Amino acid sequence: MEYLLHIGIMLCIYIILVLSTNLTVGMANLLTMCQAAFYGIGAYIGTYFLMQYNLPFIVIALMVMLATGLTSLLISFASVKLKGDYFILGTLGFQMIVYTILYNWISVTRGPYGIPGIPSIKLFGVWSLNGIYAYFFFALVLAVVVAMIFSRLQHSPYGRMLKAIRTDELSAKALGRNTIHLKTWAFFISAAFAGVAGLLYASYVSYIDPTNFTLDESIFIITALFIGGIGSRVWGPIVGAAVAVILPELLRFVGLPDAVAANLRQVIYGLVLIALMFVRPQGLLGDAKLK
Repeated sequence: MEYLLHIGIMLCIYIILVLSTNLTVGMANLLTMCQAAFYGIGAYIGTYFLMQYNLPFIVIALMVMLATGLTSLLISFASVKLKGDYFILGTLGFQMIVYTILYNWISVTRGPYGIPGIPSIKLFGVWSLNGIYAYFFFALVLAVVVAMIFSRLQHSPYGRMLKAIRTDELSAKALGRNTIHLKTWAFFISAAFAGVAGLLYASYVSYIDPTNFTLDESIFIITALFIGGIGSRVWGPIVGAAVAVILPELLRFVGLPDAVAANLRQVIYGLVLIALMFVRPQGLLGDAKLK
């Protein structure tokens, strides 16, 4: 049972990550490769506040959102003016810079040694989340709240303008919209919620190190988004995260020989993704393709 609850908690974390990524990739048409960087920044900043101050979750979450959002401005001001491959390379560079800092700034991040003994989240500064059941229900509630926020955001005037940028940015500019400003805010919001996911992850596993926030993690998040469907409503990222998280776990029970099980699971997982891209290139619930 605890194994299933663990999968459920990780699924909730990835739902938040994929929903936040959908804002930039699916709605603003910005293929970013640095979501794991914001995920890691949120985890480390959240860890600092959890270990140094006895603050309620909402206060720490707001601080993490502000910090990761402001950090995103470092890359968004330069990168949102770029297009296509140049933008991807810009975000890829930022991902590598953040990972390098986390790995080598040992006096602050402890580098490859990681940070153990991270305290649990405290609700209202009093009740600690003790046990996997408490974390599961809290993560579930948080994922639902974040999904509701992004659903409202998609149907807001701001969300409709992002969709207009995705469809035809020149037409949006012709209507007098500042597309650079809109994209920058998309980056800010996306990074802020990725930071919240990092805070939840750090407090749940009680240990973090830089290898949790590598380029591979960014690719995994993007993969989950493409499975669900870029630019889709909130159910697309949710379904994509569910498939990306649960499918590899299901393959553990196929009964493959131990000697080749790990490699064969990766092969099967890759073949399923390739087949999906052929059958549904826009994703399971997607209504658009990345341009």
